[in-house]
Amino acid sequence: MKNRRGDVAWGLVLLIWILILTIPSTRTQFINYTNIHPYIGGFVKFAILATMGDLLGARILKSEWNIPKGLIFRAILWGVLGMMITLIFTIFVSGVSAAQSMGMLPFAGSILAQAFFASAAMNVTFGPMLYIYHKFGDLFIDSCYEKKGQKILIKDMVDKVDWYTMVSFSWLKTCLLIWIPLHTIVFLLPTQYRVLASAFLSILLGILVALSKKLIIKNKKEKEEILCHLK
Repeated sequence: MKNRRGDVAWGLVLLIWILILTIPSTRTQFINYTNIHPYIGGFVKFAILATMGDLLGARILKSEWNIPKGLIFRAILWGVLGMMITLIFTIFVSGVSAAQSMGMLPFAGSILAQAFFASAAMNVTFGPMLYIYHKFGDLFIDSCYEKKGQKILIKDMVDKVDWYTMVSFSWLKTCLLIWIPLHTIVFLLPTQYRVLASAFLSILLGILVALSKKLIIKNKKEKEEILCHLK
């Protein structure tokens, strides 16, 4: 019953977003406001949608809804990352356009080429760092609750990261094979919809994070089984 209520609540929030974007009057107001206040818009979009992605990922991982400690702080973290993404989108698209006009990249004038190059450049440079920012932000919030006023050491947080999964799954697989194609599509959209589309994609990120955690658990179990056999 609890899981069913959680499913309904999550679905209703998503439905509200869809209605805001499909009803012409609310869509126009929302787009106009975010155009005037791009950073606030980026903050709100990611604070809500990316947090929804995290909650859905936890639902997939644990087969039940679980509200993590510091949910508000985690939403604020996503909001700040959303502000960064709002700026980064402009930097990479404008930078690629300038490079094409200077002959440093081919197919000048091609919208598709510009979208692909911007997505590729972003996801091999900023993309991996975004995973780092989010991971260490989450770890810092976790540490604040676990240590309760004790000193939080960077080394302790670094040691908690599964770097093999981070590099092999998050960077080499998701950044290159998933985010480059998807962000190419995002960059083909009108400018006012790009950050919003990326925020919706953050729901997919929540699912991918859940899958990566499942992979970590699977790897640990396999290692434990191997050690048991060796003994």
